[in-house]
Amino acid sequence: MRFLNELKEGDKIKEIYLCKRVSSGQTKAGKTYWNVTLQDKTGTVDGKVWDPDSPGICDFEAKDYIWVCGDVTSFNGMMQMNMRQVKKASEGEYSPEDYLPCSERNVDEMYGELMTLINSIQAPYMKKLLLTFFGDESFQKAFCFHSAAKSVHHGFVGGLLEHTLSVAQNCDFFAKHYPYLDRDLLVTAAICHDIGKIKELSPYPDNDYTDEGQLLGHIVIGAEMIRDVVRTIPEFPKVKANELVHCILSHHGELEYGSPKKPALAEAVALSFADNIDAKMETMKEALNTPTQGIEWQGYNKFLETNIRRTSKEEV
Repeated sequence: MRFLNELKEGDKIKEIYLCKRVSSGQTKAGKTYWNVTLQDKTGTVDGKVWDPDSPGICDFEAKDYIWVCGDVTSFNGMMQMNMRQVKKASEGEYSPEDYLPCSERNVDEMYGELMTLINSIQAPYMKKLLLTFFGDESFQKAFCFHSAAKSVHHGFVGGLLEHTLSVAQNCDFFAKHYPYLDRDLLVTAAICHDIGKIKELSPYPDNDYTDEGQLLGHIVIGAEMIRDVVRTIPEFPKVKANELVHCILSHHGELEYGSPKKPALAEAVALSFADNIDAKMETMKEALNTPTQGIEWQGYNKFLETNIRRTSKEEV
């Protein structure tokens, strides 16, 4: 298979790609054409079907895997696919993992590291809460397959797991560096801080906001999920339950960033910083991974709210 990041202008293509989106448009002359977004695990590219009534163009919809026969062109400096023939691919002709953006890390290894952190929790009620979620096979499958965002950071299969593990590891470090922190509370909150995203976002290939996600958001959903499990653990101290939920509700740090509460506990402050730093570092990484033909300054990044630049390489 030729992945999208391997293509260059002038290439002739006959490959299967995932149709992420399709919509119709009109030329200045009033002729109908189709805009198509093609996707594989390396990214997306815009495609055009200039003659939808051509006998070489079969019916297809968004989320279909499609055979594409066409030419790679360039428009306004961006790669584009001129699609001359299209037909739906049959099951068995493609492997879905080739078409979904995935974590660069091994999912099983990451989950093992997360379980090691869970097993290090000393408070039995905190550990029982964590195992209720992460010891459940169906929850594990959903959690490992989910992204952490529709866009911005960790927007890929395994992204929710990768982000959660990183935030939990940062919090584990904070607990060692600042011994007055309640490690069990902080690490448990870190592991649970984004569990609401498995209901806020639909799984791939959609990776879009659900109705519940639009109405409530992952912070409120996650707090409700934790409350539901806490009620099943009779020995769970009420004050610790409230502190844990507070950490979840305040983990975005500021009201304007979507947190219903601002951090009032030291552990909540630590969690908000751990979450923020991991999100920003991944955002920077993903921005700098975009091919730029040797350009150092990358332009203004709206998520980082600054003009970003590649670090210079030391000359030998």
